[in-house]
This record gives sequence, structure tokens and C-alpha cells, in this order.
Amino acid sequence: MKITGEDLKGVFIKTYGCQMNVYDSERMTDMLAPAGYTPVAGPETADLIVLNTCHIREKAAEKVYSELGRMREWKEAASRAGRRVTIAVAGCVAQAEGEEMVRRQPAVDIVVGPQSYHRLPALVARAPFGRPLVETEFAVAEKFATLDGVEGRRPLRTSKGPVAAYLTVQEGCDKFCTFCVVPYTRGAEISRSVAAIVAEATRLAGEGVREVTLLGQNVNAWHGAGPEGRDWGLGRLLFRLAEIRGLDRLRYMTSHPVDMADDLIEAHRDLDALMPYLHLPVQSGSDRVLAAMNRRHTRAGYLRLVDKVRSARSDIAIAGDFIVGFPGETEADFADTLSIVDAAGYAAAFSFKYSPRPGTPAATAADQVPEAVKNERLLRLQALIADRQTAFMASRIGVEAEVLFERPGRHAGQIIGRSPWLLPVHVAAPETLIGTIGRVRLTGASANSFSGTFAMRGVAAEALSAAEVAA
Repeated sequence: MKITGEDLKGVFIKTYGCQMNVYDSERMTDMLAPAGYTPVAGPETADLIVLNTCHIREKAAEKVYSELGRMREWKEAASRAGRRVTIAVAGCVAQAEGEEMVRRQPAVDIVVGPQSYHRLPALVARAPFGRPLVETEFAVAEKFATLDGVEGRRPLRTSKGPVAAYLTVQEGCDKFCTFCVVPYTRGAEISRSVAAIVAEATRLAGEGVREVTLLGQNVNAWHGAGPEGRDWGLGRLLFRLAEIRGLDRLRYMTSHPVDMADDLIEAHRDLDALMPYLHLPVQSGSDRVLAAMNRRHTRAGYLRLVDKVRSARSDIAIAGDFIVGFPGETEADFADTLSIVDAAGYAAAFSFKYSPRPGTPAATAADQVPEAVKNERLLRLQALIADRQTAFMASRIGVEAEVLFERPGRHAGQIIGRSPWLLPVHVAAPETLIGTIGRVRLTGASANSFSGTFAMRGVAAEALSAAEVAA
């Protein structure tokens, strides 16, 4: 059916949490377009409101219910004005709560999990004609097939920016860390095919995207079917993506240490397009805590892996994740965590207090760490991480780096690009350079970004000519 201007409806999607949720929200928007839905800036003008939720943070469900209370007010106001508004909750909180969400918040019309959101257009069409709809089946193979069909029909929306995009290649996790809800909300590991990934990346490059970040709950566990019928590993996939014309830079996240295969490490050594940045969560520096977490690696094994990666790519920036105050963590265990920050030589790390997730083994452990102790340990760890990040950034001052310019800065005459180590770079230059890659000498650093000037002898030809025109 042809959609006319009178048929167009507004959709507002609010995204919580991880990069994969950002990607999922973009694909929901794509899937709703044939039904006449177009994005709007806020819920007050939307005919369809979607909350795409994340269950990783503490009290995630309660925050969603609080937001739904506000959305209910928009819905009731619209109803008084004679306009119907549909409210859908998607993502991991939706998967975890299911029917309970409808019971607690009657304003919700649709509950759809992260592995079944490809059914959202059909659910939206059915929503006005009956009771609230709950769809939480683990239908990820069907979802991937639907994604491949959607991306083949129209330009892909990429909220990361006009020249950088996310691309989901793998979902789910088979590791069952005792603190984590992902295996319960995203299901078992499953990988998209090489053909589907290459097709999406090629279309993104054709639309002007120059950097793609491959996403997965456990992305380096990706083993997708290759064109010859055999599974490929992530290293081989990266080499294939680097062949795509116009796609100059590749990244991936987030990885598990036990899946860091030799071919992937070799890609860091041999593939110029693969940026020298690796997010490799460790979670704790204590073997006793790692065992309780079911992480499947040891402290020594992790550090050997870090050394192996650095031997392959000496300028690589390694980032970690830490959970502080896991049940049973002693001061000695925490001291091991502090010491691994230096031993691993992190350029950055993300750290969080342990908070129980319903249904996970650690949530019912008897030896929970007092909240005050967790708070104090987190502050100490974050201070150490900040100090090491400052040292890493200082080590890059004076270095010349290839920077992909992504967007205007906050100040007139300023643009912001992305360094190879992921951190942003502020440069005084015209907006005409957005979408180009230029060589920049890093001259200063703040807490989380660099400033720099063009290293004129090495500026990419396209950037140099534009800079000369501006001058």
C-alpha cells in the first residue's frame, strides 16, 4: 500500500543503555517506515512511543516504570484531544518483565523483547483491537533475516553520525557469568552471516559512512557462515570488510578474553583499517572472584593475552571493565583489582558497583558486600583509572594521528573527530572537512579528549585542499 502524507504518523523512540540498543532503535525506525511512521523529536507529537530499555544498570526496571508514568500522561492528554497514542516497551527490561509490565502499567500496549522486535510493525497494527500484546520469544534467527531484508530496501539510519555507524553482527551470550542477565534477556549466541554483514557494510559505505563498529554482546565469539558454507572467525571478517571501497576504519566491541583468537590478534597486527583500540573486560583482578563470577579466565591468563595483543600492535589502547564489591570480595581481592590496572596498562576503563540482577546466581549469594564498602572501593578504583587515563593521554601529546572528522564542535570554527584510540579530537577547521580523514598533531588533552592542529605535511589531500580554501 502506498503511504500518502495524510497517512504519516510520528514515532518517538527513547533508547537506554548500550550501543546495540542504539542500533536496534535505528532498525525499529526502519521497519516502521513502510507503515507510515516517521521519527519525531519528542513524545508530545508521537502516535507511537517506544522505550527501548536496558537491564544492565541498577534498578533499571523501576526507572522504566517511572518513565512510563510520564508517558501515560502524554497518552491521556492525546486521548482527550481525540488522538490515539500507542506505547511500546522494547529491549531487555521488556524481556525480563513480560506480562508483569502490562499488569503494573496499564498504559502499555505492547511489550516486545530484543530478539523479537522485528515483529513490532505487526504488533502495532494489532494493538488497537484487543488486550495489550506481549512478544518475548527468542526469535533471533528470524530477526536477523528480517534485518537483512529491511537494510536492503532503503538507506540505513545511523544515529552515531553521518560518517560513523554501528553494525550488529552477533547477539546473545553462552558464558553465563553469575552477575549477568544477558543470557536470559538476549538468549544464546548467534551470528549473522558474512553475506548479510558485508551487504550492510557496503550500503553504509555507499551512504558516506567511513567507520563501522561491529557490535555483539560477545562480539569476538562471532562465527558467521561464509560464502563457501564454512564459518568464518572475526579476524577473517575484518579483512573482508576492509576491502569495501570507502570503508576506511573498523572497530568492534565488546569482547570476552576467552574468545580472543589468534586470527583476531593477527588482524590487529596486519590490518591498517582496524583501529588500535581494544575493549577487553576483566571485571576483577582476583582469581578467587573471577572464579565466583564464572569468567572462565584467570588473572595471569588475562595479562598474558594483553601482552600478546601488545606484541602484535604496540600502540594499541586497551580498555577494561570492572565490577566492584562482588559478593564475597575481600579487601585483598580488591587490592588485586587495583594492581591489575597497572599490570594491564589500561588507557581507560569502566567501573561499576555490583548490583544484584534478579534471576542471576550472584543475586542470592549470602556474602553480599555492604553498600558503603562498595562505594568507597569504587571511588578508589575510579581515581586510579582516571590517573592512568591521564598518563595515557599525556603519552600521546606530540604524536601525529589520523583523525576522522565527524561533527561540528561547540565553538564556531571548530570540528570534532575521532582518534584511532576512540577518544575525540577538537581541531580548529571548517565544517567542510567533516567526513574526511586528516593527519593531526595532538597538542593538548583534557579529561576525555584531545586538541590538535593539522600536521600539514601529512593531511589527506581532500582535507588539505579544503583547509587551504578556508584559509
